[in-house]
Amino acid sequence: MSNSKIVPFVKWAGGKGQLLPQIRERMPKNYNRYFEPFIGGGAVLFELLPQNALINDINKALINVYRKICEEPEAFLEAVNKLDREMWEDGKAYYYSKREYYNDKLMRGEYDIELAALFVFINKHCFNGLYRVNTKGLFNVPYNQSRRLSVDEKLIRKVSHFLRGITIIDGDFEEACLQATKGDFIFLDSPYAPLNPTSFDSYTKEGFDIESHRRLARLYDNLTDRGCYCMLTNHNTEFINELYQGKGYKIDIVNVKRLINSDASKRVGEEVMIYNY
Repeated sequence: MSNSKIVPFVKWAGGKGQLLPQIRERMPKNYNRYFEPFIGGGAVLFELLPQNALINDINKALINVYRKICEEPEAFLEAVNKLDREMWEDGKAYYYSKREYYNDKLMRGEYDIELAALFVFINKHCFNGLYRVNTKGLFNVPYNQSRRLSVDEKLIRKVSHFLRGITIIDGDFEEACLQATKGDFIFLDSPYAPLNPTSFDSYTKEGFDIESHRRLARLYDNLTDRGCYCMLTNHNTEFINELYQGKGYKIDIVNVKRLINSDASKRVGEEVMIYNY
């Protein structure tokens, strides 16, 4: 483990930054490998800095950023700094032109340095750092009126150095756990189940529907049978509780602030932390 402090380089809906003390408190004291099938912004990964880890996300564009920062940090920095430097006086028009260009590259499947730089630029200049796509898979979050720098160069170099020892894949969460065996620690921060049971939104066009949550619960049981240490976080809803109750798992309820809701009065909520050890 390194002592060098690393924080997420992108903002992510449902990011676990505020839950880090509660996660650390409940983690297994010792474990072999670390698996995070829904990496998102990576708050837990960067807090723990495990030596032997596998990270995954279904969002190919997000994983492309991790890969490019890992493999080509200087080229990535050059590309993202250029986007910042060339921002027009009319920031809004510039943001929408870059968002459109990002979507064009996404549709062509161009997972390169430029797409990674655009991803981070857009993340820093879109409303609430929210990653949301429409039914065609096009990113559609509006501008946040800011002209701030997209990255901290020193942080990106630290992240790059750390990621060189990490396995980075993109795909389904079940595939990400295929190699997990007894004594490994799997942290599962899946897309949130909706607070309103009738609305299942998604942050990628593939979606994460009711059946996906059921499939995740079956995987959790399977990993438990394999002797893995598992911790899962999600909204404290009846649906999530039903999936994990009565199996001997510990279910703790913790209070959180919801950062994404535009109505400040709705920014307080409860999450469950479910662990099997």
